[in-house]
Amino acid sequence: MSEVQELIVNMGPQHPSTHGVLRLIVHLDGEVVTKVVPDLGYLHRGLEKLAENKTYAQFLPVTDRLDYLAAISNNLAYCLAVEKLLGLNVPKRASYIRVVLAELTRIVSHLVWLATHALDLGAFTPFLYCFRERELLLDIFESYCGSRLTTTAFRIGGVPKDIDNNIRQKIEEFINIFPSKLNEYESLLTNNKIWLERTMNVGVISAADAINYSLSGPCLRGSGVEWDIRRTEPYCVYNELDFSIPTGRGIGDTYDRYLVRLEEMKQSNGIVKQALEKMPEGKLMADDPRVVPPTKDKVNTTIESLIHHFHIMSEGFNPPIGEVYQSIEAPKGELGFYIISDGSPKPYRMKIRTPSFANLQVIGKMCENNTMVADVVAIVGTLDIVLGEIDR
Repeated sequence: MSEVQELIVNMGPQHPSTHGVLRLIVHLDGEVVTKVVPDLGYLHRGLEKLAENKTYAQFLPVTDRLDYLAAISNNLAYCLAVEKLLGLNVPKRASYIRVVLAELTRIVSHLVWLATHALDLGAFTPFLYCFRERELLLDIFESYCGSRLTTTAFRIGGVPKDIDNNIRQKIEEFINIFPSKLNEYESLLTNNKIWLERTMNVGVISAADAINYSLSGPCLRGSGVEWDIRRTEPYCVYNELDFSIPTGRGIGDTYDRYLVRLEEMKQSNGIVKQALEKMPEGKLMADDPRVVPPTKDKVNTTIESLIHHFHIMSEGFNPPIGEVYQSIEAPKGELGFYIISDGSPKPYRMKIRTPSFANLQVIGKMCENNTMVADVVAIVGTLDIVLGEIDR
């Protein structure tokens, strides 16, 4: 009787289906996976240490480079954290604009996920369809802030620009056609026999395990846990908008997470429509000299106050001593910034809680129960990871 010899192979760090420089140490018994261990450290950006050497305003563009497929969500979480530290009240119109752009970003992120995940599993047409709609949204971002990927779309205290009639028209055109495009994606995949065989009962994670592993976002809701920070800990104006929280069928497999993300795109489309309809008139930035220059109608507008403002803009403002944590429901899950301030213009310490990093730890658990080598590719894809916010 021959002995069964375990084979250890490396998937990555240069591998087209690891979606970045991720190395997976895969233990095999034939083609059956017995163990998977993720190995990080190939990107080593050092963004958290970088934050300690930049002023609060200077670090804002760096947040674009975390989840670079959803830069606007990174901007939002960071701005909310700094505003919480400063005690700033953001104008209502600016909050509505933030919600519109953040939800369009959620759609963009999910479109890239669906396109690449389908491509990983052998379906090429959805890739073309999803990138077709993604281009329309990137055009909107470019019209708003001049950039398509690394946007820096917001400012501490509000937004730099209003949504003019041209941008509003583009957004309305998109939200009107997008439901029919979603139907096209579903017609290609939802009942496709090959898609069902590649995703059903693959990468199963129970609700209890999902909670114990600190999963968030679609990976948590795919296991049937109805948890969404937009609802449980509302920020911006989400408490004024009507939307539902999609959950899976209760199995917690790759197919469940696919269904959740499809439904989330539908919900985001509806949120954008509501936000445009309810958006009030008003200012775009908080009335605070630390983030906006003094205006002529202010009694204290003097040469000294202007010099003081330009000093703040060049050297950075001095927030109060303390610490804050602010999180949002980013496309991939809970994205949070923990900031410790020592009263200087730069953070004393910044810790970024990124969803991809927390979600990746469950990959070993998902690969249990006679997973095949090909299923590892599907499981990596269903987590929707971006190495920019994992190896930071």
